[in-house]
Amino acid sequence: MKKPFVTKEKIQEIVKEIPTPFNIYDEKGIRENARAVNEAFSWNKGFKEYFAVKALPNPFILKILGEEGCGLDCASQVELALADACGFKKDDIMFSSNDTPAEEFRYADELGVIVNLDDFTHIDFYEKSVGHFPKKMCCRYNPGGTYEISNGIMDNPGDSKYGMTKDQIMEAYKILRDKGVEELGIHAFLVSNTVTNDYYPALAKDLFELLVEIKEKTGIALSFVNLSGGVGIPYKPDQTANDIAVIGQGVRKAYEEVLVPAGLGEVAIFTEMGRFMTGPYGGLVTEAIHEKHIYKEYIGVDACAVDLMRPAVYGSYHHITVLGKENAPATETYDVTGSLCENCDKFAIDRQLPKIEMGDYLFIHDTGAHGYSMGYNYNGKLKSAEVLLKEDGSYKLIRKPETIQNYLATFEGMGIVDDLLK
Repeated sequence: MKKPFVTKEKIQEIVKEIPTPFNIYDEKGIRENARAVNEAFSWNKGFKEYFAVKALPNPFILKILGEEGCGLDCASQVELALADACGFKKDDIMFSSNDTPAEEFRYADELGVIVNLDDFTHIDFYEKSVGHFPKKMCCRYNPGGTYEISNGIMDNPGDSKYGMTKDQIMEAYKILRDKGVEELGIHAFLVSNTVTNDYYPALAKDLFELLVEIKEKTGIALSFVNLSGGVGIPYKPDQTANDIAVIGQGVRKAYEEVLVPAGLGEVAIFTEMGRFMTGPYGGLVTEAIHEKHIYKEYIGVDACAVDLMRPAVYGSYHHITVLGKENAPATETYDVTGSLCENCDKFAIDRQLPKIEMGDYLFIHDTGAHGYSMGYNYNGKLKSAEVLLKEDGSYKLIRKPETIQNYLATFEGMGIVDDLLK
C-alpha cells in the first residue's frame, strides 16, 4: 500500500496559510534517494548524476540536489539560466537539447557547459552559430529498431526523433576530434519509466561495446558514457520499486567485463534521471469540493489537469489516498475529476476509494516529476503553489500560486487589460 509522506494534520496546518491545490515535496526523501544513487555508483570515480531539470524545475529542489553532489541536465535556454542562477557551473551542467536554436548554443557556450549534440548536422550548425568548439562535447546515439532486453521489448528507438545512427556518430567523433574537441562522450535515452533493474545494465553493456568499437575503428577513446534516464518508479501499489544498488552493480559488472579489458577503465559514468530522483517525493494535495450522482459517482476536486496532466493526456495511473482515511475500507467507486471543460480531466476513473466527504483532502501520489512542470493555463486556470516539507517537519512555500496579474502580465502596456493589472 502506498503511504503519503505527509499527514492530514500537517496538511490542515499548511492550508491555513497556503490554499489547495498545491504540490508538496519531501526534502528528506529526495536527499536520501540522491545519496543512494551516489552510493550505488561510487565504484566509478567519475560518476555524476545530472538531474533532468524538466522533471521538476524549482530552484529550491535543484539546490537540494546540488548539495547532494548532483549536476543538472538542461533542455532549453531558460533551464540553463535557472541552473546558472542556482550556482551550477560548467561541467556540472549538461545541455541535452534538440532542434536547437543558434542563440541557445551560443548561450550554452557562454556558460561553458557540456553540450550534447543531438544530430550529425548540428556539428556544422554549432560551428556556424558559435564559431568554435569547446574542449568537451557529447553526442547522442540512437541504435534504431526496437530495444529489447530479457523481459521483452521496451520501446522503439527507430521511431524516435532523437540521436544519431552508428555510422553518423562514428563520423561525428572524427570530425569533432579534428576540430579540437579533446574529451568526447556518448549519450543514449532509449526507454522511459522502466520498472526493472535490468535496463541500465543492458544499455550500459550495449554502449560499452560500442565504445570499444569506436576505439578500434577511429582510435578515439571516449571519456564518459551518459546512460541518461529511463529508470522509473512504481506508480501502482502492486509494482516493485527499482533497486538502485542492484542497478549500480549491474552496470559495474558490464563495465568490468567490457571496458576494463579494452583499456577503457577510466571512463566516467553519468546518469540523467528525473522521475527516479524526485517522482515519489512529490504529491498533489487537493480538496474535495463537489460530488455528483448521475450514471456514475463523481468527486470534484479543486485541482485539475493543469496541475497534473499525465492522467488526462496519457491515461497514467496516479494512486490516491484520502488523508485521514488511510486505513478505511475502499467501499466506493468514483471518478475523481477536475473542472476543465474537457471530459478527460480525470485524476482517476472507476477508482475504489473510501467514502469521501466534502472537505476531505486527497493526496495524489508521485507528482514529484513531470507534475507541476507540465502544467499550463488552459481555460484560464492558474498554476498552483509548490511547498517543501523540510527535514525537520516544518514547511516552506517554494513557489507562489499564480495570480490573475501574473497570467495577464504579457499583455501589460497594450491598452487592453491595463486596468486589471493596476
